[in-house]
Amino acid sequence: MAKAVTYCRICEPLCGLTATVEDGVLTGIRADREHPLSRGFACPKGIAMTEVQNDPDRVVHPLRRRPDGGFERVTWDEALGDIARRLNALRREHGGDSIGWYFGNPATFSYSHPLWLNGFMRALGSPHLYSAGSQDTNSRFAASALLYGAPHLVPLPDIERTDFLLILGANPLVSHGSLVSVPRIRERLHGVVKRGGRVVVGDPRRTETARAFEHLPIAPDGDAWLLLSLLNVIFEDGLADIDTCVRQARGLAALRGLVRDFPPERTAPNSGVPADVARSLAHDLAKAPRAVVYGRTGTCLGRHATLVAFLIDAVNAVTGNLDRPGGAIFGESPLPVDEIVKLSGLGTYGRTRSRIGGFPDVLGTFPAGIMAREITTPGPGRLRALIVSAGNPVLSVPGATALDAALDELDLLVCIDLYVSETGRKADYVLPATTFLEREDFPLPFLQNYLTPYVTWTEAVVPPRGEARQEWEVIDELAGRMRLGIGALAPQRLAHRLGLRPSPRAMVDALLRASAHGDWFGLRPGGLSLRKLQRNPHGIVLGDHQPTGRLRRRVTHRDRRVHLAPDEIVTEIERLRNAPPPPADLPLRLIGLREPRSHNSWMHNAPSLMRTRTHAARISPSDASRYGLADGTLCEIASAHGSIRLPVLITDDVTPGVVVVPHGWGHEGGGWRVANAAGGANVNALASPDPDDLEKLAGMGHLTAIPVRVGPLGRESNTGDPGSPPDGPVPDTEN
Repeated sequence: MAKAVTYCRICEPLCGLTATVEDGVLTGIRADREHPLSRGFACPKGIAMTEVQNDPDRVVHPLRRRPDGGFERVTWDEALGDIARRLNALRREHGGDSIGWYFGNPATFSYSHPLWLNGFMRALGSPHLYSAGSQDTNSRFAASALLYGAPHLVPLPDIERTDFLLILGANPLVSHGSLVSVPRIRERLHGVVKRGGRVVVGDPRRTETARAFEHLPIAPDGDAWLLLSLLNVIFEDGLADIDTCVRQARGLAALRGLVRDFPPERTAPNSGVPADVARSLAHDLAKAPRAVVYGRTGTCLGRHATLVAFLIDAVNAVTGNLDRPGGAIFGESPLPVDEIVKLSGLGTYGRTRSRIGGFPDVLGTFPAGIMAREITTPGPGRLRALIVSAGNPVLSVPGATALDAALDELDLLVCIDLYVSETGRKADYVLPATTFLEREDFPLPFLQNYLTPYVTWTEAVVPPRGEARQEWEVIDELAGRMRLGIGALAPQRLAHRLGLRPSPRAMVDALLRASAHGDWFGLRPGGLSLRKLQRNPHGIVLGDHQPTGRLRRRVTHRDRRVHLAPDEIVTEIERLRNAPPPPADLPLRLIGLREPRSHNSWMHNAPSLMRTRTHAARISPSDASRYGLADGTLCEIASAHGSIRLPVLITDDVTPGVVVVPHGWGHEGGGWRVANAAGGANVNALASPDPDDLEKLAGMGHLTAIPVRVGPLGRESNTGDPGSPPDGPVPDTEN
């Protein structure tokens, strides 16, 4: 029996883990007590990776679809040979832009997967790159592009030094933080209060985080109205830090003019926040010694998501809390991330436009909500083949029924995944991927998101099960068979032209050693190298806090200033002002929910995470009485685009006028038995599949504040989970 140190790659704290391995098989996972940041904490999802790793439902050999719709095992040579042949035939007949790729959230937690798939798509010359970002974060990146000129430059809430934290659309006690890496975030948030500060949580639901701190009830998709009113008060009451803004930004006077017509008395009906409460909040924010506004996924999925992300940063800037301790700060990586993004050509916004809808690219990707139309719409550039890695778009895109039908029109669909998912069941090939425990890794995308500067490396804990391969290996071999010279970075492309195929490990070692913290290939003893990280398996802390005062150096606009009133935002505020009222026959607003024991859809086959869970629609007592609903009764929720049925859960945690349904459920027809047995419904069936209904500046799916109506079905439903696996011991989540 052996112990191995690694780190979790499910969500962004990247907590340290210790794995127990016997005869090459993972037997258990515990939290790593020696990890300098997570210090013995791991959540149930990380612990449950033992079940995912050893899951009998995992795909561990290449599978090919049979004529009867089932799958048969084939060799890697057969699978990749046929896939390469068919892709090359499409390239010859229709061009490389007939081939597309969709990748899900787990891809971002691999240092090699995104680099190789981006290099593959670059070599094809195809614009058809899609990601889960348009159901999650792309509006945040679009706002950063408008503000700072760089979509990857995302400010972090400096939780450890702030006196006032306003959280909008985030539930970090469940999500553990998003677009910020803060292990043990519960302790950090309570630390704000212990220092005499405040944490205020704006949300239509009294979330786990809102219950622990101050809850500010807000209307679904009311964030833009609230933020405009806060800016209005800050300007009109003389609370703005003008001197700091003049040094950092341009467009201050224009921004003041834009928000003049949005006093709290006018915005209250749309924000759900009474005028006196909004005015008090604005004063408290502006007068706090150090304050920061932080928004996440709940703010990214409405009609004006990019505007909301933009206004969050505008409030931080106008109050003088941008790029200062305790405010919104910009993390720096031990690697030159700004230069890497520039050299790779990935730091783009609006460089290209989509064939359907004319949406701007965000970090080189287009909205997943247009994939169905890209497949079904004739003409040059039509999407005819799709590779899906670490994603399940049939369950996650808005109006997923349309994509489900469109996939049948593809000439080729390939999925690289752990399971035969709802998307994978339609694939011509399902290729087995490794879990994160079966590969080496480096937290490349997250290094600048750590509040405490930190770097780590992990080797694989166990060998791959069966014939599973890392995604980069699959992509690299497929590219070789297609005679494509791939590479996301210029040196990698040059190496390919010379007949060399450098590994991700070699690339990371070279980048580490050449960085400001590196050993400069032996010239600077004690500096970073892959060997040094291997000698420090718990990682290395590089400083107490992220530096501040670097904003002018990080902004990439030519004038090196933050732009507070770009034309796109002026237009978006006007669009908000003139938005039509919602349909009168759909009086409620549907919002989503992330559950503590769930992470999108891919963790739904772990028995310990699914035990005693039911997919239910949460609704307030007053709305339940009004619409004739009772606990456990089945209800139907209908929108203009679809309907779902599921049990009712009545709770005081939900604001009247709101229905809350967790996402990621509704498994049907895939190869994961626990997930299929759990039942539930796909809430995204209620979202619009029409590209015209996507958010304009980033193509975000409209997945929150969906107008719906709710009614009873008139029969009882078991409030327990009919698909729950047998009871068993609950693993420890904290040491």
